Amino acid sequence: MSSSSKSVAQALSKFYTQSPAAVSKLNDFIAKRGEGSWVWTTEGRKLLDMTSGIGVTSTGHCHPTVVKAVQEQAATIVHAQQNIFGSHEKAVELYDKFSNGVMPSHLSRYFLCNSGAEAVDNAIKIVRSCTGRQNIIAFDGGYHGRTIGSMSLTTSKTVYRQGFGPLMPGVFVAPYPNCLHCKTQAEWKRAGYHIQPSYPPFDAPDCRKCCGSPAEALEWMLLMQTAPMDTAAVILEPVLGEGGFLSPPPGFMKNLRAICDKHGIMVIADEVQSGAARTGKWWGHQQFDDGGMRPDLMIFAKGMASGYPFAGVAARADAFEKMAPGTMGGTYGGNAVACAAAVATIEVIEKEGLLRNAHERGIQLTQGILDLANRHPTIIDVRGRGLMVGVEFGSKDGGLVAPKGIATAVAKACIKHDMLLMTAGARECVRFLPSLNISAAEVDIALKLFGQALDEVVGK
Repeated sequence: MSSSSKSVAQALSKFYTQSPAAVSKLNDFIAKRGEGSWVWTTEGRKLLDMTSGIGVTSTGHCHPTVVKAVQEQAATIVHAQQNIFGSHEKAVELYDKFSNGVMPSHLSRYFLCNSGAEAVDNAIKIVRSCTGRQNIIAFDGGYHGRTIGSMSLTTSKTVYRQGFGPLMPGVFVAPYPNCLHCKTQAEWKRAGYHIQPSYPPFDAPDCRKCCGSPAEALEWMLLMQTAPMDTAAVILEPVLGEGGFLSPPPGFMKNLRAICDKHGIMVIADEVQSGAARTGKWWGHQQFDDGGMRPDLMIFAKGMASGYPFAGVAARADAFEKMAPGTMGGTYGGNAVACAAAVATIEVIEKEGLLRNAHERGIQLTQGILDLANRHPTIIDVRGRGLMVGVEFGSKDGGLVAPKGIATAVAKACIKHDMLLMTAGARECVRFLPSLNISAAEVDIALKLFGQALDEVVGK
């Protein structure tokens, strides 16, 4: 072990004694600096970052426009608390941008806070107040946070909830359409589910066939478990994040909206991971059924401020009408520096064409993974939209049952080849979440390193 490696090991050994083991660590590195799609460690290793801090550094590490905006704001006013002041200049500027093409036009009221989980908790308050109903329906595989409220809605992995009960009451979990593992698809011999995503240039938008049982199960849930008169809202990630990057089949979002409209139930889109241009559109739900989800509330965070603590809820105009002054708030919500970062992030996305880049680089990345699948039948599904791409593994011969731990093994092999990649969900999946301004050359590098990792884990 080199002297620098010993120094890092010693520093981390001390740090880990001061940090709870409950905070998992994927790699034993100390990050030193980042630039664009790359991160350097204190030992001098240069790593291609295909995680972007779990989809947070949307404009890349330390984008100069964002850095300049943060520096200028930090020298002007750092914090103008939202209950003490009517607003501050950056929040006013940010809301102008929200209402001019960033947010869906029917969502015209905004509440700012610090994290996705906090935004989810506030969304629950809003829909309960607006409807006078208490129950919330979430979906299998969804991830919504780790606070008591948001954790109660999370079903992507048991580890997020184990040992913390009793959880928030009034939560019901509906099945999400995981067509790859649907028993009907097995009967159809997967004729209604191809390995490639169901959007051009890979396949027709309607190529994936859903048996319709998840929508039917939701209808039965409203008859058997939570009456419509007691159900305030359903909450759903347009593309499941921690749940494995599953995308809804054609028609599901439109059917969901129709069921909720019939019963006066509000729809919450959790766009924490799929939003902020990640999928090649501003919001992930706009990718499916021509935006037919049309949420009543939309939760945003992560990539909206390029790595600064910033989140919020966008809602239809009447959503807050029954809430008395003082029922919403928070010390740090709408922090001036975070708002400056958000304004700069939006400007970078717009001026540098990152919506288009996310779409084009997403096609390049997806096609490259499909090419690797021809060599490695263990890749049984490639899914997502834009630069939110998931890969699920099966057996070596392409069967649906994967060897336990293969996704973790692939992610660790990527680290050996100097690329950061994460797993996703309870099944054997990895996820690609690079910065939205990743270049074509960097995508090619990522594909090469991923291929090398696959060769190492499953053989050439």
